[in-house]
Amino acid sequence: MKIAYVINSVEGGGAALPVPAITQVMRENGHEVIVLALTRRDGRAIKPMLQAGLTVHVREGGRKDHLAALLWLNREIGEQKPDLIWTSLTRATLLGQLVGLRRRLPVVSWQHSARLKPANARLLRLTRGLSRLWIADSTCVELETERKLGLPPSKLTCWPIFRASHNFPIAVPWSEDGPIRIGSLGRLHPVKGYDVLCAAVRLLRKIEGLPEFEVHIAGEGEERDRLAELIARDRLPVILDGYNADPKEFLSSLQIYVQPSQWEGLCLAAHEALLCGVPVIASEAGELPHTITESCGRIVPPNDPDSLALAMAELLRTPARLSAMGATGRERVLSRFDAASFDRRGREILARLESAL
Repeated sequence: MKIAYVINSVEGGGAALPVPAITQVMRENGHEVIVLALTRRDGRAIKPMLQAGLTVHVREGGRKDHLAALLWLNREIGEQKPDLIWTSLTRATLLGQLVGLRRRLPVVSWQHSARLKPANARLLRLTRGLSRLWIADSTCVELETERKLGLPPSKLTCWPIFRASHNFPIAVPWSEDGPIRIGSLGRLHPVKGYDVLCAAVRLLRKIEGLPEFEVHIAGEGEERDRLAELIARDRLPVILDGYNADPKEFLSSLQIYVQPSQWEGLCLAAHEALLCGVPVIASEAGELPHTITESCGRIVPPNDPDSLALAMAELLRTPARLSAMGATGRERVLSRFDAASFDRRGREILARLESAL
């Protein structure tokens, strides 16, 4: 098959990150793949896609010019003549479905969100029949998609998008010579809860007897100025590191990882931290409660700085345990998301689609 893989943007994060691994399975099984992005945004996902040998077409437009994006996608599909349209996220799915209907092409649609916005859920429910198959990227997203879109089992399947590799670096254990490094990796966006993390750090400073620590947040986004004000106002030991092009290096420099999100899907960054052997404290959001146990981290309620501070203090009080917890987390992720299972699941879905076309 020739597959047109349609994504919202080539932003350096979110749904664009696993595209090289997903499309590698497609290509290794004899399929040709082209990536069509409806908008550029920061464009940081282009380089890894090109390095993976993908052809990437990017529309020079915005996020809300839907008619222009639809016309562009229709032209691209007409020129590329794919056998299948594979969409990712709501905008790409809705436009891909319309083009598929116009061109009489089958459509397959990813679902990445474990908390669909009401308007998006209503739209996707109306158009659910235009996608031949819906694929959830994790168990939590599968449950949400089934509930919100009302899909029967024959139309919905799951392909976890995290491909855990033994090649990930292992974090350096904490040394008493320096502070404990706590970190988080993600967009500086309200949904990521970094204001809650700052509030938790402010509470931590009132707890006596904790070892010295510092918090690093790697990422860029609309919340930078507000977070910088919070950090400066309370003189918090929090550093906004900016965008990091090498997440593995950043994650392996930590002793504790924190994911204080309001909601998530699978959450690649937290799973990659576990793969680096770093204990994770995370909100009860998305797939995270399914992966993180007491042996490798802590789960706390979202938007609750008191609970987050208590969990951070608990791990900070016993720094000698962090490496052992991290090792447990690494083994858990390798067993839940091993590369062989990732590749096998992709092959099964592709074979299913081939037989149906």
